[in-house]
Amino acid sequence: MLINFELRFFLLKTNFIVFISVCLLRAFLIIHDCSFIFAFDFSNIFMIDTYRHKGLRKKLVEQIFDKGISNSSVLDAIGRVPRHLFMDSGFIEFAYRDKAFPIGAGQTISQPYTVAFQTELLDVKKHEKVLEIGTGSGYQCAILLELGAKVYTIERQRELYLKSRALLTKIGYKPYFYYGDGYAGLPKNAPFDKILITAGAPEIPQELLKQLKIGGRMVVPIGDSKGQVMIAIDRINENEFKKSEHGYFSFVPMLKGRQ
Repeated sequence: MLINFELRFFLLKTNFIVFISVCLLRAFLIIHDCSFIFAFDFSNIFMIDTYRHKGLRKKLVEQIFDKGISNSSVLDAIGRVPRHLFMDSGFIEFAYRDKAFPIGAGQTISQPYTVAFQTELLDVKKHEKVLEIGTGSGYQCAILLELGAKVYTIERQRELYLKSRALLTKIGYKPYFYYGDGYAGLPKNAPFDKILITAGAPEIPQELLKQLKIGGRMVVPIGDSKGQVMIAIDRINENEFKKSEHGYFSFVPMLKGRQ
């Protein structure tokens, strides 16, 4: 009984000494600006891109190719962007399935095939100025940046805006971030070579058409909560636009204002 008490007291004292030692060490490192020696950023645990992740991306690219995506630049971009970093930790194991998953604030990270389809349809060229409506998780934005576009991205949900801005910056992507109403676009930065809308709009947003450069293209899903038709709109001249339809999809609704 006495031995057990002494043992418990010894362990308690040892743990206390270790705790105090760690605190003193941290304080010393901070004061002397040498925290890089022993510091460990636990937030980086989930920022790792392993060979397993890369292998899963390769399989995902093959699936998307089999579904009809043929643009090699788009496929390469899908293969480079670590999608698992854009998902909540509870869904990381499903990151490379060709499915959409929740990301918070009532939004989703789009199905990889849908991201690839919209991107291929947008026909992005290097150095083009692209307006993205709906930053969401930031995954689509990363794909556009991988294609060499200069991306301006708007998010109306403050929670997602802050989260995606922090994540994209941390992993090295540098779009122009805006917290605001996607329906209003960015008239001060217009015109844009391409405009991509990543939410289902009930009708073509006229204010955004005004911000499209002559010769430019907008891609937008148009419809209601039951589903949308993917529309590509090419601006021929100041007043003329050419519209084409490209199949049925399902997006969260495009809402006005900001939250």
